[in-house]
Amino acid sequence: MNEQTLIHGHKPVSPPTGVPVWDVDPFSVDVLTDPYPFFEELLSEGPFAHIPKYSILICGGYEVTREVFSDHDRFVSSRGVGLSDFKLEEPWRPPSIVLEVDPPAHTRTRRIIMRALSPVVVRNLRDAFQADAVALVEEVLAKGGPIDGVADIAEVFPTRVFPKAVGIKQPDTRKLVDYGAMVFNAIGPDNELRRRTMAKAPEIVPWINAACRKDALTDDGIGATIHAEVGNDGFTEAEAEMLVRSLLSAGVDTTVTGIGNALACLAQNPDEWVKLKADPEKLALPAFEETLRYTSPVQAFCRTANLDTEVAGVKVEEGTKILCVLGAANRDPAHWDQPDRFDISRKTAGHLALGVGVHTCVGQNIARAEGQAVLRALAERVDCIELTGDPVWRPNNGIHALDRLPLRLIPA
Repeated sequence: MNEQTLIHGHKPVSPPTGVPVWDVDPFSVDVLTDPYPFFEELLSEGPFAHIPKYSILICGGYEVTREVFSDHDRFVSSRGVGLSDFKLEEPWRPPSIVLEVDPPAHTRTRRIIMRALSPVVVRNLRDAFQADAVALVEEVLAKGGPIDGVADIAEVFPTRVFPKAVGIKQPDTRKLVDYGAMVFNAIGPDNELRRRTMAKAPEIVPWINAACRKDALTDDGIGATIHAEVGNDGFTEAEAEMLVRSLLSAGVDTTVTGIGNALACLAQNPDEWVKLKADPEKLALPAFEETLRYTSPVQAFCRTANLDTEVAGVKVEEGTKILCVLGAANRDPAHWDQPDRFDISRKTAGHLALGVGVHTCVGQNIARAEGQAVLRALAERVDCIELTGDPVWRPNNGIHALDRLPLRLIPA
């Protein structure tokens, strides 16, 4: 297709019969920093709406979003999880060989990464994470006074423990966090947010690529386990580097966001904090899980219709980009009881914050272990967690993350 006929890197589509046209920009700063009115309106539009600004379909109802997001035969990731269609336009970096491929290629690489993230590996990391979380909380409490929950806890913990688990010899907190912001901003259109983070690419991307090479990794981490697969089933050194890169793309910023959001939720819901303190060992993980449902760190991903098909009675033509709004699906009252209430006792099974189907997050158990460790360490050592100012959200095209979180921690 001629490049001039593309809209934001994909084929333009007309509204299917019966689908409302919704004049909204899901990538506006207002929506990205306060998405909840947008979610509510999206859920009222029906199974799909057509957004003329980007010539895409959008869905947010739980059942439809789950169907589109999980059916990798009809709705593919290999054509890009953002607005750009990789079948028609060159991506900004080589596509992820986990997130942006489909079976059977995806099956091969996912099998390798899942061996590197085996239950034994995660179990061993969990103990280390708990010790590191205790040390961090004690460091923060020793400083005294107000803190920034983002800069002092949420960004520190994942960038301290996860690169060590991967085997990055010389981690750089700022580059790791900024790379995650770049990856998720790339999901959206060529707006100011995307341009601003992409401007850092010449500095960040070479560092990330170098950090994923075998000689830059320790010989006892997850990265070394991945590199040890080179030569098996035609697996190459370049693919090993890309798999390690995939871990850094998705394994830092999302966990930073989840931990920061959890701190905000617990500070804003003191009854839930009391509940957590009563049994931290049992409730730290459910509290983190409810945070994932309630705030959906990854707000939305695209899928591309790989054939003419139909969903919920709506005809969808091949090449259609569909923005699946996970944040709205996780608050759909047709699926969840009192979805706008933060409740760490809730049964959260089935939430879409970590994906679903073959593309469910490969590092989800590590993310859960990190979040659980931090919340347990806090609940066991902090009597009260209070906001000392309003949380400030950092707009990003793909992720709902805090920029600043002014807190006071009162020691137990």
